[in-house]
Amino acid sequence: MKERLTFARDDSDPMSMLMLELLGAIGQFERSLIKERQREGIAIAKTRGVYKGRKPVLDADAARTLREMAALGVPKVDIAQTLGISRASVYEYLKA
Repeated sequence: MKERLTFARDDSDPMSMLMLELLGAIGQFERSLIKERQREGIAIAKTRGVYKGRKPVLDADAARTLREMAALGVPKVDIAQTLGISRASVYEYLKA
């Protein structure tokens, strides 16, 4: 905080506990408002056709190759290295 307020975690002081709980609740509330505004903004952008999300890492042919390699039992690390993507991306494509 900019005011440099400090609150010790002292369970014996009810006022200190109240202040900590209150500030925590306000922080959670503000975070919820931010996420709600973000969701609303994304929804509006999608209706206007502006927001399309992230572009796919692989095209359809490469995704098909990925699935074929996985079906043949090729290790995920080798698939990732061959296609030039991360191992996490391999798992995401197999999950979809």
